[in-house]
Amino acid sequence: MKHIWAPWRVEYIRAEKPEGCILCEKPAEDSDAPNYILYRGRKSFVIMNSYPYNPGHLMVAPYRHVASLEELTDAERNEHFEIVSRCVGALRQVFNPAGFNIGINMGRVAGAGIDGHVHTHIVPRWTGDTNFMPVLADVRVVPEALAETYKKLVGGF
Repeated sequence: MKHIWAPWRVEYIRAEKPEGCILCEKPAEDSDAPNYILYRGRKSFVIMNSYPYNPGHLMVAPYRHVASLEELTDAERNEHFEIVSRCVGALRQVFNPAGFNIGINMGRVAGAGIDGHVHTHIVPRWTGDTNFMPVLADVRVVPEALAETYKKLVGGF
């Protein structure tokens, strides 16, 4: 049996799972760096995914707790997607990925882990970043710690 060293995962495994909405609670705190909040707009903010698919996996979320895109005001929707575009630019500048997956999972059945608060995922992709591990072992290896990724990206906004 092969082992993968991912010490940051134990925090998630052992932690009591919060009942509230982290996309409402984290921006309400005055702790951007520990919460991995990279940017705050007037209506939306950028937060790093704590359990990323790849280094630099970001999420853009409105401050207002709404479950779907059609509940956003025009101003919220416009700023939200302007920030998504800025995220792509910052990720290109810092990491120079070969491509991106950008998506929104609305509803638990669609794969939303936080299904009551709409948010957009921006996942940088590199040639060869997918290999046999996710297919055969149902394991994904993320090669960089979140704090290091945060340090690299925080100045990009």
